Amino acid sequence: MKHHIIIYGCQMNHSDAERIESLFEFLGSKKTDTAIEADIVVAVMCSVRQMAADRVFGLEQKFKQIKKTNPKFKSILTGCVVENDKDRFAAIFDHILDIKSLNQWPVIVGLTDNKTANDDYFHILPKITLAHSVLVPISKGCDNYCTYCVVPYTRGHLESRPAKDILEEVGRAVRNGTKEIWLLGQNVNNYHWENIDFANLLRQVNDIPGDFWLRFTSPHPKDFDDNAVAAMAQCEKVTPYLNLPVQSGDNAILKAMGRPYTAARYRLLVKKIRQAFKKYRRGPEKEVAISTDIIVGFPGETKTQFQNSAKTFKAVKYDMAYIAQYSRRAGTAAAALDDNVPPKEKKRREEAINNILKKTALAHNKKFVGKTGAVFVDSIKAETPKKGPALFALGKNRHYKTVKFPVSQDEVKPGDIVTVKITKAQSFGLLGRRVL
Repeated sequence: MKHHIIIYGCQMNHSDAERIESLFEFLGSKKTDTAIEADIVVAVMCSVRQMAADRVFGLEQKFKQIKKTNPKFKSILTGCVVENDKDRFAAIFDHILDIKSLNQWPVIVGLTDNKTANDDYFHILPKITLAHSVLVPISKGCDNYCTYCVVPYTRGHLESRPAKDILEEVGRAVRNGTKEIWLLGQNVNNYHWENIDFANLLRQVNDIPGDFWLRFTSPHPKDFDDNAVAAMAQCEKVTPYLNLPVQSGDNAILKAMGRPYTAARYRLLVKKIRQAFKKYRRGPEKEVAISTDIIVGFPGETKTQFQNSAKTFKAVKYDMAYIAQYSRRAGTAAAALDDNVPPKEKKRREEAINNILKKTALAHNKKFVGKTGAVFVDSIKAETPKKGPALFALGKNRHYKTVKFPVSQDEVKPGDIVTVKITKAQSFGLLGRRVL
């Protein structure tokens, strides 16, 4: 048997795919590079935006082609699947399965008659994709029900994993040489297990022996209490980077989105986080890099309300932002609202926010010029400039800034942490040279 996994969307989907891969490997199946070579294809889908769902719908013709040459071919859809889309997906996929039932998949799909206990799928050890950077889910699901978001409907209520399991998974990865750990959750900082909250968990993971970087995503501003802020700043393995979604800078729009904070409260939280790093960190790490997520063109967003978002961007001075034009998703509360901001206006607002971001990001990045620091290598790329082929390494520093620097053949590899001196700043990246 051969299988192929197609992954769309967030890091949680990539993490789930690692457990799916582990299951198929246990069954004796071999992984293929393309879907057309496989007997089973699993699509781990994202439903955050309609565009993401449309990509999965686009698999229909490919599957029909495969079945012509392989009548026994089977397809499975999992991940974030909206209920309203299931009827249409049922015409494309042989099975639509919840990731929580992963232990039962072999029986459901007809690969074996050996039933397993109805156990938590997190107990399946993941087949790590990148040994140097490991994704560790600490919870699943979300209870926030933001009016634009399908996650609570596709992932269910928030459930935290036992702290013991998380610590064992992180410890095992670190002992195997992992140098970067990502703690994952749809609402990562709302973690609670018995008497352990997110701040406690951060401290316990930080205390695991080994030299590794610790990052996490995706937090909610409402769940960032003073203990979590202090823990993040005090734990030396936690890198000085935070993605803190704002979604809007206007109070009325935030309320319509179901986001229980005001723009002023959000800015105060950012101020607390920055003050905590200045208090507890030394050198360049006294400055924490902050990115955000924002939606422009939410139903009913006026030009004045959008300007409040622009003002928030100017006030916070983000290092990076992930800007999305509002996309209606059936089944969410916002889907009942009039999507009355024209596409051209949504695009204009996205560009306006991006122009503010370019200026603040460049200003932050210029602070790194002339300084030397550690860079975690992600990949090696070849380019063909006028003077001939050249190799460059791409990686992230501890502030999660993209760093590009020239290397020679076999000089470095993904997962290496090397010292780089920054020579030039760009809005969305840094250029440098390796220091031996």
